[in-house]
Amino acid sequence: MFQLDQKPPSPDIFTVLNLPVHLLEDYGSWLISRMHNKLGTHVVTLNAEMAILAETNQTLAKIIKTAELVIPDGAGIVFYMLLRGKRQKRSPGIELAESLLHQLGKVPQSPLICFYGGTPQTAAKAAETWQKRIPQLSIMSQHGYLSAEEQKQWQETLKQKQPRVIFVGLGVPRQEFWIEQNRFLCPNSIWIGVGGSFDIWSGNKSRAPSWLRNNNLEWSYRLYQEPWRWKRMLALPKFFWRSLLTSN
Repeated sequence: MFQLDQKPPSPDIFTVLNLPVHLLEDYGSWLISRMHNKLGTHVVTLNAEMAILAETNQTLAKIIKTAELVIPDGAGIVFYMLLRGKRQKRSPGIELAESLLHQLGKVPQSPLICFYGGTPQTAAKAAETWQKRIPQLSIMSQHGYLSAEEQKQWQETLKQKQPRVIFVGLGVPRQEFWIEQNRFLCPNSIWIGVGGSFDIWSGNKSRAPSWLRNNNLEWSYRLYQEPWRWKRMLALPKFFWRSLLTSN
């Protein structure tokens, strides 16, 4: 547990395909401490697909390398580390986000939280779900299908409201790009790319059963729900072979 009135220490780093992964036992408490100390933080939830994409997308690679926190979201990342003698528990982004929401619900005068992304009504339904679950939470929401003018208005809203924790569900790498371009609007906030978490929280989709998650097969359930992702999933075997053949 980190002292809220002290700046949390910088975590150790393990390199995965030239990308950093930060090593902590409790990512949630570290982020709560950062928030309390008004230290702006970009959280990247790294998986195999993102790591392979970053090899050819230097803009994405730079964002990952400069993020204040990169967590091992995917089973492939943990597998890569294990092959090199480092045991690190997988930390799915959706579980970190849920842990943060539970912790924020216990804070006196819970800070303003933002859900941004997803189809119209999805973020609002996700926010409603969490506010019913934890009435102390204060959540503002906005869908991700905005016109250029609406985007400007949304940016102005963020600047005025200054939510302390901002969950962005625009998909990889769009959400990482958007956070990097807009985090100056709320410089002291925690920004987290959460992918399809709003769909799950809103009830539009379900998460993989625990037996699949516990056996590192959550990706297969996602492919079952979203078969159009098959081309993106080709990154998984490529990452597997890179894990075996890469020296670092």
